[in-house]
Amino acid sequence: MKEIAKLGVILLIIGSVAAALLAMTYELTIDQILQQRLIKDQTARMEVFPEAETFEAAPEEVLNEIKSINPAIADVYQAMAAGEVKGYVIKTRPGGFGGSIDVVTGFNLEGEITGLRVGTHEETPGLGANITLPDFYTQFEGLDLNKKVGVNKVSPGDNEIQAIAGATISSQAVTDGVNYISDVLTVLEK
Repeated sequence: MKEIAKLGVILLIIGSVAAALLAMTYELTIDQILQQRLIKDQTARMEVFPEAETFEAAPEEVLNEIKSINPAIADVYQAMAAGEVKGYVIKTRPGGFGGSIDVVTGFNLEGEITGLRVGTHEETPGLGANITLPDFYTQFEGLDLNKKVGVNKVSPGDNEIQAIAGATISSQAVTDGVNYISDVLTVLEK
């Protein structure tokens, strides 16, 4: 019995030290992690709306109204050039096969998609993770947000993309993230 208690105390000490070291590492690195996320988000915005000179976060009341319509919309930015709004960049978080997916979509004032990038996700490597490849995400460029974007497994038609073979759920999730924007276009037009 004494041997079991002794092993339990040793395990408790090792676990406590490991937890303390993990907490300390988190505290030391959290600022750098947040800074890297900001840089990654800014880079994605520039990639999906390259004509913009700057990006301005939408006013808090607009973001709140949009989130009340669809809470899966994470960020809304105005794409600015020459002091005027030229379009928007919106980050959505639809649910995919392995969890939520960050989908960053840029579109002009006419509702035409200027670009799309997939950020953080937990999709299956080598299958659903192919949503991050240009062969997939460039299909969205030029599609119209004023109509729902569709997914086709074989031959995409008007305003449709072709699903990744074996990863239809992931393909549909990215498309859902794009279609979430259609639901809030009227708020942006105010």
